[in-house]
Amino acid sequence: MAPKVIRICCCAVRWAPVLFITAIVVWSYYAYVIQMCILTVEDVGEKVIYILLYHPLFLLFGWAYARTIFTQVGTVPRQFYLPKQDADHLERETDPELEKNILINFVRNANLPVQTRTPKGIPRYCEKCKCIKPDRSHHCSVCGSCVLKMDHHCPWVNNCVGFTTYKFFVLFLGYALIYCIYVALTSLKYFIQFWTGGIGNSFGKFHILFLFFVSMMFGISLISLFGYHCFLTAKNRSTLEAFRAPVFQSGPDKNGFSLGRYNNFLEVFGENKKLWFLPIFTSEGDGVTFPTQAVHATANSYQTMGNTPSSGDGIVFPTRTVDLDSDNLLSDRQRWMEEGEGDGLGDSNLMSASSQQLVNQLED
Repeated sequence: MAPKVIRICCCAVRWAPVLFITAIVVWSYYAYVIQMCILTVEDVGEKVIYILLYHPLFLLFGWAYARTIFTQVGTVPRQFYLPKQDADHLERETDPELEKNILINFVRNANLPVQTRTPKGIPRYCEKCKCIKPDRSHHCSVCGSCVLKMDHHCPWVNNCVGFTTYKFFVLFLGYALIYCIYVALTSLKYFIQFWTGGIGNSFGKFHILFLFFVSMMFGISLISLFGYHCFLTAKNRSTLEAFRAPVFQSGPDKNGFSLGRYNNFLEVFGENKKLWFLPIFTSEGDGVTFPTQAVHATANSYQTMGNTPSSGDGIVFPTRTVDLDSDNLLSDRQRWMEEGEGDGLGDSNLMSASSQQLVNQLED
């Protein structure tokens, strides 16, 4: 009984910020449309213009917010999960060198398209999910799983911002900022009139005064947040990568996934210009493999695991379109999303036998 109550309480706490934002937005609609436009604004033409401009912006803002909340985060394909026998063996192993070799052996045999690794040069492994982390993926302690191209977990949407939701999140911030600016500018005139006593509607005065202050407060806070994520989009970085640079064969490189501002923008918003500013998923790729700068684009990056220098940045940008026939790393992009019948964890016996054989050789 107690665990169930705790889960319900945790769920309520997680949804509280979303309910708070939703309540503010619903109230702002009432305050702006009913109290200001209909009951306070006297000029009919001004009413019509305010309402006609307000509703498309309100709908885009609400649509982007809903997509950010309810879109499922990208999860790691099954091919990246270690077979149970190998995962158990890895958990019991105390020798760091043997642990490293077990992971490298699995990545090589499964032909996983990973280019990033730990500073020690071994595959990034999630001990909780028992899987190899694809490039740019990280474990979310709130969601309880590894998330593709994870940026951060946002309490205001009660969801992870990652590969499947990042475009929606950026649009949500942008439309929220425009919404706040629009409401603040159009209500400023009536805010001044109420403040100076030019209008005597005490009930409407409360709503319009509060509406102006709230829109200004949220607008100011959104300027820096939206600007920061525009910067990250232009650099093709996640929030996590901005704090800790991804490690490639040549070493850490915070610009390793950057392909130039325009191509970085296309990776998030897609090539269909008509859908750029609509909350419709158009991001490029599958969330597992990502084009990198030419200096990091090795044909079989997993063959170099365990041999990572501590430094070395290169600034050479390849063409945005990757030739799948000439790049072995990306030739199986669709396979990660299509395969996985049955348990989907790969050939368990083969992986286990391979790792056991490697351990025996090392012991000899």
